[in-house]
Amino acid sequence: MTWIIVIVILAVLVAIYVALYNGLVQLRVHAQESWSQIDVQLQRRNDLIPNLVSTVKGYSKYEASTLEKVTQLRTALNNVPDNDRAKKMAVSNELSGTLRTLFAVAENYPDLKASTEYQNLMEELSNTENKIAYSRQLYNSTVAALNARIQTFPSNIVAKLHHFTAMDYLAVPKEAKAVPKVSFDN
Repeated sequence: MTWIIVIVILAVLVAIYVALYNGLVQLRVHAQESWSQIDVQLQRRNDLIPNLVSTVKGYSKYEASTLEKVTQLRTALNNVPDNDRAKKMAVSNELSGTLRTLFAVAENYPDLKASTEYQNLMEELSNTENKIAYSRQLYNSTVAALNARIQTFPSNIVAKLHHFTAMDYLAVPKEAKAVPKVSFDN
């Protein structure tokens, strides 16, 4: 009878261990998949940028430096290694800021604003930026769940035995934290 109790206790412990390990693996996979979604949306934005640049060029004698900066940042983003998430997000944030400048200056060209092609590109880019924001939020939520599991008992024991490490969050760029200046003066 004692052996049966010992075997049952061992079976329960093994089942708990397996469940904890599998839970950690699933969270890690979800975090990796969340990052992959960010990567997909960044590539989608990169694919739209050449069309936007050529459309803007066609309607204006636009500031060449801004268009060149957008193109350079797009190329830089494509050249960042996939495993350097911090660098990829830093370049992406810089590109987002440059695109906002492009959109703001394009307001000075009524023919450009009225162009169906430009409006469609703007809508696509806006949707893509929203998807990037959502994907970043999903990634950070998944990383939070994984990091919590890695740090809490009893899963922290399994995590330590199998070398699970905490993942970094995607931070909001400092420029985005700045309080915008609102003025109603003409």
